[in-house]
Amino acid sequence: MKTYNCTYFVSHFYLLLFFQMFIMALSFAYFAKALSGSYMKSSITQIERRFDLSSFKVGLVDGGFEIGNLLLIISVSHFGARMHRPRLIGIGCLLMAVGSFLTGVPHFFMGRYNYETSIKTMENITNGILPCLAVQNQTTIDHTSTKSTNSANSDCDRHSASNMWVYVFLGNVLRGIGETPVVPLGISYIDDFAKAENSAFYISCLHTITLLGPMCGFLLGSLCAKLYVDIGFVNTDSVTITPKDARWVGAWWLGFLVSSVVMLLSSIAFWFLPKSLPKQGEGNKTKNSHELLKENSSVPSNVSSEKLSGIVKGFIPSLRKLLGTPPYFLLLCMSIMHFNSFIGLITFKAKYMEQHFGQSASKANFLIGIIQLPVVSAGIFTGGLIMKKYKLSVVGAAQLSFGASLVGYVFLMSQMGITCDNSNVAGLTVAYDGKPQLSYSETTLLSQCNNGCACSLKQWDPVCAYNGITYVSPCLAGCKYSSGAGKSTVYHNCSCVDLAPLLSRNSSTILGQCPRKKECSVSFIIYMVITTIGAFINSVGGTPGYMVIIRCISPELKSLAVGLQNLVIRTLGGIPAPVYFGALIDTTCLKWGIKKCGGKGACRLYNIEAYR
Repeated sequence: MKTYNCTYFVSHFYLLLFFQMFIMALSFAYFAKALSGSYMKSSITQIERRFDLSSFKVGLVDGGFEIGNLLLIISVSHFGARMHRPRLIGIGCLLMAVGSFLTGVPHFFMGRYNYETSIKTMENITNGILPCLAVQNQTTIDHTSTKSTNSANSDCDRHSASNMWVYVFLGNVLRGIGETPVVPLGISYIDDFAKAENSAFYISCLHTITLLGPMCGFLLGSLCAKLYVDIGFVNTDSVTITPKDARWVGAWWLGFLVSSVVMLLSSIAFWFLPKSLPKQGEGNKTKNSHELLKENSSVPSNVSSEKLSGIVKGFIPSLRKLLGTPPYFLLLCMSIMHFNSFIGLITFKAKYMEQHFGQSASKANFLIGIIQLPVVSAGIFTGGLIMKKYKLSVVGAAQLSFGASLVGYVFLMSQMGITCDNSNVAGLTVAYDGKPQLSYSETTLLSQCNNGCACSLKQWDPVCAYNGITYVSPCLAGCKYSSGAGKSTVYHNCSCVDLAPLLSRNSSTILGQCPRKKECSVSFIIYMVITTIGAFINSVGGTPGYMVIIRCISPELKSLAVGLQNLVIRTLGGIPAPVYFGALIDTTCLKWGIKKCGGKGACRLYNIEAYR
């Protein structure tokens, strides 16, 4: 009777347990990195306003992740397989945690957020604020202390801390570097030690769990955007702006600290996992990939150098053959364009919803996370299901991918017809008499009704009149005095309000921009429906298009084809898209904010017709 070694069964059990632990740890790491990346996308507007950046610069900050990823992706993918892969993944997760922490920590060194307002001008005078004075200077509000004029220089020194956006960029680069070992080494570890029939199942589970990351990231962004940036440090009742205000900055830093903790937790398990395992179902009967690697490393050096030189010599012909395959080359070009579109849209989508439809950043992020991202996931799954059910050939997969992309393009172009009118802002989108006027010049902010007020043209402190027109500041509205305090402040006897047709004989104004028309709310619902349907249809073609790339080339070129595609779309899509999208958006700005010590800050108002 055959006897079994009890030690063998115990050790085999623990090795199997280690593999299950690796699957769970890698799933958590996938979730954490997706959470961190999507939260960055959801915080673009908050970072732009907090650091007084243009859309061009904030696009560069966002592209830092791809830059960091490209620095090491090739070397880590090649040499990482020869090292302790679980620990390398653990190091990567740790670097991502440090990167997220570095992104959020500048908040604690920049002082309190000061936004433009005229409320503090006469805050100690019981008669209220007198906006239209012979001498009128731009002021900012500080919720921590009352500042004297002698502290102006220190204010300028503190404002120079806005250059700390560089640390946000570096944190994003470090997060990109940390992400490099997670995907290639994680997938190769599973493929090496899982059964062939189980490998695809494990990888599909990873991608399924990953889809929860972006949804949670945007929901976290929605929550943080609703909280004031200095929450816990100032009395929020003294804040006179609302989340819909162009000056509002949410607690952007909080989400990065949360994602840093999540990334740190995801790194722990990898430090306790073994370098190699027996392949599932084979026990110790066969040698694993690392034992074979040791044997390969023991061959004479001249043989190794001959193999290496052969690989190097064969690379250029393989690359030429790959790019000389018309279907692959065309699909590669298509992928570049598609990825440019996707990255540009997802980076500034929340901002578009804010500027065009008057939604808050919190609501925009919530809708993206709870509606659109799950729909995209469903579309990807549907595309794979259609491929499996109908057993589509390469031609059939190409036709499905093309058809889905074409219909998705039609839905995207139809959004050009979903419009809201520009907000009525005196001197920028309408004249002071209420007639349509579009101006990119600050000089049109002056009128006979405010000439005697010596107003600052740089200030953005909007007030809304009962005639439905927004004025850039109480001073430019010609307001003579005010009543109330804080958010309840009302400005009275505003001479410029009398120039426009009144719905009533009230010449008073209240804080904030005037709300959009009711028709705009209907347009926003239509926009959400069309973009959701379009996103679903477009994502249906994702899986078939990927399979066409795999099947239209020789088997020995598959790894090179996939690697080249990832490299090219990141280099020509992931990095430049946020930058040039941001630069194009900047050209539509009607009113720029002003930094405390001068210089152009973040944009406060866009020409939404040109933006769309």
